[in-house]
Amino acid sequence: MGEIVLDRIDQSKLRESVYAALHAAFTRGAYAPADVLSLRSLAEQLGTSMTPVREAVRRLVAEGALVDTPSRTLQVPPFDTERLTDLMRARIALEPMLTELAVERMTGETEQSLASILQEGTLLGDQPDLEQNYRFHFTLYKESRSPVILPVVEGLWLQYGPYLKLMIARAGPAIGRGNDIHAEILDAVRQRDGRAAAAAVTKDILRSFALVEDGKLHLGEALDPTGS
Repeated sequence: MGEIVLDRIDQSKLRESVYAALHAAFTRGAYAPADVLSLRSLAEQLGTSMTPVREAVRRLVAEGALVDTPSRTLQVPPFDTERLTDLMRARIALEPMLTELAVERMTGETEQSLASILQEGTLLGDQPDLEQNYRFHFTLYKESRSPVILPVVEGLWLQYGPYLKLMIARAGPAIGRGNDIHAEILDAVRQRDGRAAAAAVTKDILRSFALVEDGKLHLGEALDPTGS
């Protein structure tokens, strides 16, 4: 009997799948500021060896989502007011710009996709669905087809993700599912009013950051013992 020839596994796809899974976890607020992560635990959860996880983590460190500490542990960056403010400034500078570009290039198909996302049900009750929130924004932003600005905004969301846990601490009582501003964005998209859509995106970002600050105070400064 001859030797059985098997197709080789495409390791590049495995690496990308692991990175995509971790990227998604960060952007939907799976980890909080100052969380410590273990390579072994991540590999077990993903059902892979440690090699693709190590490579994905290296990318996340380079992108600012994780910090490789002197003790060689991996940590989500601790809460930092200056960093949070910088993220807000960057998002307010870039996301409305992407929105205006997206409205200019909007197709009926993407408009319908945005509407369908807002109509989805959720099992989360009266609080935001962070995965839905991400899909709504990036379905809109990807319509900009910007090869430069879009990847930068994706990186900002990656760094902002851990702060979403703080937002959720206060979001339910404050805004429910939070789709009221998303509905304003969609209305502006339907009218092909780029400025109105951009203004609504700015409003959405500002509310999100206000809720993060409120959530931090609500949790008794536990994530920022220095009070910075």
